[in-house]
Amino acid sequence: MTGDLYSDEPPLESDLHLRQIILLLQCLELWWQNRNDFYAGGNLTIYYSPRQRKSEDFRGPDFFVVLGTERKPRKSWVVWEEEGKYPNLIIELLSNSTAATDKGLKKQIYQDIFRTPEYFWFDPNNLEFAGFILLGGTYQPIEPNPQGWLWSQQLSLYLGVHENKLRYFTAEGQLVPTPEEVAERETQKAERLAAKLRELGIDPENL
Repeated sequence: MTGDLYSDEPPLESDLHLRQIILLLQCLELWWQNRNDFYAGGNLTIYYSPRQRKSEDFRGPDFFVVLGTERKPRKSWVVWEEEGKYPNLIIELLSNSTAATDKGLKKQIYQDIFRTPEYFWFDPNNLEFAGFILLGGTYQPIEPNPQGWLWSQQLSLYLGVHENKLRYFTAEGQLVPTPEEVAERETQKAERLAAKLRELGIDPENL
């Protein structure tokens, strides 16, 4: 049965890490709300070899996106049950206890075994941010734009630090909103419309 291997991830490092993962998930799922050809996961185990559970102590990425797959909930990502698909993009959130692994062993696995086209890391505490693109089988640093954002070809979005959090930006430089920000914007729009109607002598309550 597909995906009947449960995720086996340790508790997240901090509340900051949890909130950052939720932010990345919510914003992308809202931005791509009309798409059904991707899967985005947070703090989820990726099983890439049937022997792995016995032989390798591999922890899943903090955040990853797989393109060209069915958008549905999963308990874990099991590569051999997903047509051999690996993540198109991975983001690791650094901490004191994981930074060395994220920059070393995991980067090597993502480059050599997963062949994941883009890999980013971000430290929610000191805001260290870097990204890499797979070129000729080797990760090369992604050059930042003048704002310090890094372009993701996989997402067709920029990733950049905004108010101490890692956020998405459109190619035109617009911040990709959270569900709360969308709701707030709609409320403000409705309030402006109501004020305009009152100026015209129309009571919006009677519409």
